[in-house]
Amino acid sequence: MSMKLFFADSAVKAEPQDVVVSDRYLDASGRPVAWKLRAISEELNEEIRSASTKRTKGKGSSGVPELDYNAYLGRMVAACVVYPDLNDAELQQSYGVRGASSVVRKMLLAGEFANLAAKVQEINGFDRDVSEISDEVKN
Repeated sequence: MSMKLFFADSAVKAEPQDVVVSDRYLDASGRPVAWKLRAISEELNEEIRSASTKRTKGKGSSGVPELDYNAYLGRMVAACVVYPDLNDAELQQSYGVRGASSVVRKMLLAGEFANLAAKVQEINGFDRDVSEISDEVKN
């Protein structure tokens, strides 16, 4: 097999997906508005994970790194939402918050946020394990 199969220009690009996250946001015709979601690179995921990790007191002076899962999930969801633009200042102001991860939590009901988070994880491949992919290749 050729190594060119693994070059950047050979990789299939992950296309953004339209997903109805809530039936509470309606267009002029009364239909739910689809949100546009994208996959993120592992490089960006690592940045999000690092920004969501705090050092807690432990033995020694350096402390123990601890992931704040709620902060991580909020940042990851916000990074994957293309539309609506969660970084829009007017949108954030309308909800009385600052920051993309804060506004998405204000906009959605708990179940809606959980469903959005599940879809974000699916789009990013967290719902598949290596054995599942291996079985697909065999068939």
